[in-house]
Amino acid sequence: MAESTGATQFESLAQASSRTGVCIRTLRRRIAAGELPAYRMGTRLIRVNPADVDRLMVKLPTSWSGQTLA
Repeated sequence: MAESTGATQFESLAQASSRTGVCIRTLRRRIAAGELPAYRMGTRLIRVNPADVDRLMVKLPTSWSGQTLA
C-alpha cells in the first residue's frame, strides 16, 4: 500500500486542459494575467495545482428556482 506524503500533486497544462475542457492557451492567458498560479521547473516545464484550476470554474446562476410547475 502506498503511503500519502501529503505532497501537492501538480498537473501539466495539457492534463489540466484535458480534465476541464479548457484550452491550453486560455490556461496560459490566466497564468499571464495572474489569475492562475503556476510553477516552473527548468526552462520549459510548467505545472499547475488542480485545485487552482478548479477554482477558475465558477458556477453560473440559473433562473430555474427548482420548483415544479403546477
